[in-house]
Amino acid sequence: MPIHQPQQRTDAQSDRTGVRQAEAALVEHYPRLVRLAYVVLPPGLGRHRRVLTAHAVVQRALPAAGSKASSPRVPAQSRRTGPSASTEGTSADRGPAHPAYGWVRLRVLRAALAHERRPRWWPGRLPAPAALRPALPVVWGLRLFPRAGGVDELALDRALSAVDGPVRAAFALHLLEGLDESGVRELLAEAAVADPAGAVRRAARLGRPDRAGAQAMLRSGEFDPCTVQTRPSDLLRRRHRVRAAAVAAALCVVAGGLTVAVEQGARGGGEERSPAGVFAPVLDPAELMRTAAERWADTSRLDFTAWPARGGRTDDDALLGRALRAWAEPPESVRVSTTPGTAAAPPAEPPRLLFADEVDGAAVVLFHDSADRVVRYAEPLSGAGGAALDFARTDDADVTTGAAVVVSRTADGARFLLAPWIAESTTRDLLAPDTPGRPLEVGPDGVTAEVPRPAAGGACGTWPVLQLRSSEQIVEKHAFLVTDLGDLAPVHLTYTPKPGRGAPARQPREATSTEALLAWARTACSLRTLAGSGVRSVNNWAFAEQKLPEGGASADWLCTRADTWRGPGRVLVQFLSPAASPTEPASVVADRDDTALCSRFGQHVLAGTHWKAPSGRWYVLAAGSRAVTRIEASGAVRDAAGGPTFAVRAPRDADVELTASLREGGTLTAVH
Repeated sequence: MPIHQPQQRTDAQSDRTGVRQAEAALVEHYPRLVRLAYVVLPPGLGRHRRVLTAHAVVQRALPAAGSKASSPRVPAQSRRTGPSASTEGTSADRGPAHPAYGWVRLRVLRAALAHERRPRWWPGRLPAPAALRPALPVVWGLRLFPRAGGVDELALDRALSAVDGPVRAAFALHLLEGLDESGVRELLAEAAVADPAGAVRRAARLGRPDRAGAQAMLRSGEFDPCTVQTRPSDLLRRRHRVRAAAVAAALCVVAGGLTVAVEQGARGGGEERSPAGVFAPVLDPAELMRTAAERWADTSRLDFTAWPARGGRTDDDALLGRALRAWAEPPESVRVSTTPGTAAAPPAEPPRLLFADEVDGAAVVLFHDSADRVVRYAEPLSGAGGAALDFARTDDADVTTGAAVVVSRTADGARFLLAPWIAESTTRDLLAPDTPGRPLEVGPDGVTAEVPRPAAGGACGTWPVLQLRSSEQIVEKHAFLVTDLGDLAPVHLTYTPKPGRGAPARQPREATSTEALLAWARTACSLRTLAGSGVRSVNNWAFAEQKLPEGGASADWLCTRADTWRGPGRVLVQFLSPAASPTEPASVVADRDDTALCSRFGQHVLAGTHWKAPSGRWYVLAAGSRAVTRIEASGAVRDAAGGPTFAVRAPRDADVELTASLREGGTLTAVH
């Protein structure tokens, strides 16, 4: 009997079926796709723009209705065999398996990565072209932020901000989408990433050793742009903007005629449009955002967005206009400085005014913008000196790291503008741990008296710090230390106590206790090596205590970790041998840049040094953190000892390799 052949689908039918399935996949997995886009997008966009851009990227993933050029064929169904044939959908470990979802995900990935790519001819100070495209959704009058996480989520976000888009994409595809390394490489290659294998290798180092914890944090509210908090952008200037809109509408007719003339002139003269012209709408002093004076007391987000505008020249439009124009396109006469990893690009939207006044012979203006930057403009009141423009990152600043900003710095000292939640301020010397703090005078506008600067070179005889106390409206009895390392934002100093027997791992705490001050008295001078490197906070972790050979006293081992605003950290391992003076500098036995050691993602450390006993004999000493159960030495000396400390007789210059065994398995090599 005749066999009836099934009717073949036409190309148009296949296209329509594929696009319908892609639409269904996008709707079903919308939150998952938006979270992926949010993680991949450049953190420099700021949290508000990043939330909106993540939604825009996903909403633009489908081809436009009726568009033939942008309607690629999505497979109508997936033929799967084997035991997993019935496991379509999603799980905690694998992403949705349907090819329509894979096609949408690839479109989202390409669009998110495009926000970090600049053509070679594109001006380096401007955002990537993709970031300038208008896109829905648009939110007027509100700022959107994912729910704030804890210290661990903040550390992960800072680590992600320190790598490029392909690395963030590889990290997210592995932990959020459940793809293995080969799958991530293939998908990145399809998304036109230049070095997929390199991105996968670098992503593998993020979040270690606790990858499961990193995965849980990526799925938390900190990285969920679908569950957001809202705050007003600027309540005080809404009415002025409405009136300005009416005036702007009346001027549109005139502007239309001028546009024709300008375009004709540009064609004739061949002149390029300046960046200041591109960003002119956000560089108007009348559009500056200003926070209400008591806003900080009614918000759970204590950072620079809660700072009111202070100073006697906050209504000086001429000064503010000069500062904004210098920011948009600095002339050669303006000295520009940036902390490492900080973009000097013009603001993408009107910045927030923090301060404008005269300080130490200069007119000073401070701004904060949506890209989490503090910008300081200073012009001399007299003389022929040029203006200065300083940029500093302030990603996810909090009650301590957003507590002060330098408004003026001279050869002898610096003045700070304090946050509105600071109720008490004193100064103290880290090299005089037993001396109480001295009151620091603060003006009604929040500007402090001049605070001496730490010595940049030569003898290290003093180390001034600010001891600040938060208002009881924020937290009771909360005092903390910050110090000036040459950047706009002072550095927050903390301390992690020695491990207790059988106790869980300690967490960093404020460095105001006697134990913390004694530790900082011996390590403060090592802070000079961190000056000008964009450091956010420095923690002294007392990771081990060791009984010295020959019946000697005890010595302490400290890991001094400096975290930068851009993410990477630097570690100094310091050995505190018994000393006659409480301020005798510790010995730096290891120095490592761009490392996760001594952080949430590097909880184990091992270090060693040579030590001379009072008898004149030399030893190799070693110590590890609380999870170290055995230390072994090889090379010029071979020996081993159980526990987290180790000591063996050895020549002064003996070349010894140290390794340790960890309680939960694995080994550790000594940091150098």
